[in-house]
Amino acid sequence: MRQMLQVFRFLIFGFLFFGMGKAAFAQSVPVGTPVLDDYLRRLQLLGKIDSTASWMVRPVYPTEVAGVENGFDLDSSVVDLDNSFFHWRFGKEGKGKFLTLPGIYKVQYNSTYAFGVNDGAFIPNRGFQQVFSPGVYAEYGKFSLQLQPELLIAQNKDYIGFPIEHQATILFYYEYMNRIDMPERFGTGSFVKLYGGQSSFRFNLKEYSLGISTENLWWGPGRRNSLLLGNNAPGFLHFTFNTRKPVKTAIGSFEGQVISGFLKSTEYLPPWPDYNIQQNPVYIPKRENGNRYLAGLVLTYQPKWVPGLFLGYGSVNHLYREDVTDLADALPIFNGRKGPSNVYDPVRDKRQQFSSGFFRWLSPQGHFEFYGEYGTRGNSRKLEEFMTTPEQGRAFTFGFAHLMNLKKPGRYLEISSEMTLSGQTIREEIRQLRTWYIHDHVRHGYTHQGQVLGIGNGPASNQLFFGVAWVEGLKKIGLQFERIEYNNDFYYYRYEASKDWRNKYVDLVFTLAPEWRFGDFLLSGKFQYVSTLNYKWFLENQPDQYFVPGYDRKNFVGQIGLTYLFR
Repeated sequence: MRQMLQVFRFLIFGFLFFGMGKAAFAQSVPVGTPVLDDYLRRLQLLGKIDSTASWMVRPVYPTEVAGVENGFDLDSSVVDLDNSFFHWRFGKEGKGKFLTLPGIYKVQYNSTYAFGVNDGAFIPNRGFQQVFSPGVYAEYGKFSLQLQPELLIAQNKDYIGFPIEHQATILFYYEYMNRIDMPERFGTGSFVKLYGGQSSFRFNLKEYSLGISTENLWWGPGRRNSLLLGNNAPGFLHFTFNTRKPVKTAIGSFEGQVISGFLKSTEYLPPWPDYNIQQNPVYIPKRENGNRYLAGLVLTYQPKWVPGLFLGYGSVNHLYREDVTDLADALPIFNGRKGPSNVYDPVRDKRQQFSSGFFRWLSPQGHFEFYGEYGTRGNSRKLEEFMTTPEQGRAFTFGFAHLMNLKKPGRYLEISSEMTLSGQTIREEIRQLRTWYIHDHVRHGYTHQGQVLGIGNGPASNQLFFGVAWVEGLKKIGLQFERIEYNNDFYYYRYEASKDWRNKYVDLVFTLAPEWRFGDFLLSGKFQYVSTLNYKWFLENQPDQYFVPGYDRKNFVGQIGLTYLFR
């Protein structure tokens, strides 16, 4: 163990020795870190950390917004740079700092079929899957290095997906599967992969940071869903220029990020790719090189005259790497190309674009937040067209959270709810397959490593969530209910004539979600019962029965996250 630590010392010192000056303190708490990620947001609702931080550009930097010296050491009781075996100073006059990051272990179990979103490196999987994520952090002068890879090991057991008995429907289904890289199953055997995880190398100057990273990003105010970027898929390699804390000006505070990223495809196929209808294959192969380029920017503003109000805008531009030809492809701020959507534009139509505006209203005195995000699929609509039909190509999220005082000081009852809709309401949009996250030209869709980057439940999904929890510090016991409606556009595309509600594919999810601290261990869990109605939009085939029931299924899901704080 000591030899390994000595090797780490040598590598990091050799990599960062040229940094000079005051320490940068650029360590982040990764999106989705068990217990800590949610706990930090609660601290802001309670008014215990910077109320000018928007929480709409993540990961956050607790060293900057919470005023702690080390991001994961929120009560300054863990890190002792002078006496610890896992944390120390190095370099000239001890200006460098080395930290052993919290060790993170996550395990998930699905009994019947794949279920789970916003879980980073996890894949659609039946059975057990595990993620191991050790990490180290070093800073010297204005430079910082965070190494936190993620090792995924998944059983990847076979399960019933889209049924082959769906013979009259599979052609409609493949209209979507041919426009997105979203396999039901990653191969036919166990799955093992090492990801870059929550790693980064940065140059930090005052409020700003410039670097290269594979960290998960989250843009927008949502707690459960982000329209543009969330942690549903593994983190992707990207260059970043971002703020680490609010930049204060005479008119208020600003935060933002600009990224230039690289998305990868998978080689896994949708179900039944060899199926033919009247000698016509349902599956149309995608191009061999499905790697893509993603550019994006996000900006938030906290008006000086309205404390607690945050306004934001985000935009992403996504296309195949070989299609990148000019600056407008590389930076989304230059690629609007305003014009009617029914007029063919070869430059615009090679890009998959999304943009959204959002807000968050925070009241530390009332321990309350209300937030919303409204997004549009495409950046090319003229203002007049948008004002006439704002519902065209839209998706939105609204939610709130409130912490109510209980009798004992420091204890609260947390009530939260969130609604997300991305299914379309205009018939022409549905018939023309203008669905969120799929695309006619970028036929791998808005995905990375086979999973959607935004709303985890996929294209045209709708969700309604409600939760109540007892909270005290790092401890939390919550009960949650969620209704998930999968690909509502597909339902109307396929079943518009029948209008049969039994074909709607809906999950009803009941969750027990505890979080607790045991000494240096932070434990979080989700224990879920999933009742699925009309699984994969399928009805039972019973010719002698008039009222044919939907294909209903049950799934039991367990997920545990364990974080260990090294002293």
